[in-house]
Amino acid sequence: MSESIFIPTAANKAEKYAAILPQIEALISDETDLIANLANISAVLKEAFGFFWVGFYLVKGEQLVLGPFQGPLACTRIGLGKGVCGAAWKEGKTQLVPDVDAFPGHIACSSASRSEIVLPVFKDGKVFLVMDIDSDQLNDFDEVDADWLEKLMRMVEAVL
Repeated sequence: MSESIFIPTAANKAEKYAAILPQIEALISDETDLIANLANISAVLKEAFGFFWVGFYLVKGEQLVLGPFQGPLACTRIGLGKGVCGAAWKEGKTQLVPDVDAFPGHIACSSASRSEIVLPVFKDGKVFLVMDIDSDQLNDFDEVDADWLEKLMRMVEAVL
C-alpha cells in the first residue's frame, strides 16, 4: 500500500498546516498501531517544514524514552523535568523555546539545535508522550506552530 501526502510548496506556514493536518488525520484514523502513526507524523512534518529533528518520547515509568523520529541521532532517555521535553511532561503544557541556550537545563542532544517546541499528549488525564521538534534556526517556532501542533496532538489523543 502506497501512502502519499500533498504538501503545498507555495504556501505560508499556516496554510501548510491547514493542508497537511486533515491528511494526517485521515492517515492515522484507521491505523491502530501507535508506532506506525508516530513514525508517519514525524515523516510528514519533517518533509513539509524541513525541521532539523521531529520525533516523539513516550512516558515509560519515570522516564521519557525515545520513540519514532526523523533526524540525527537523539537522546534515548530523559528524566521528568529535565530539559525542554521533561518540562513539557512535568508541566503538561506546550514548551515554546526560541533559544535553547537560554532554557535552564536544556539537554543538548545535538549542538546544531537552536530552537524547539515540545507538546504533550494525554491519555487518561496524564501525559502519555511528548512530541519534540527542533530547528537549527533561532526563534523558528511561534504561536502558529503551537496552535496547529496542539490540534495535531488532539488527533493523536483521539487514536490512543
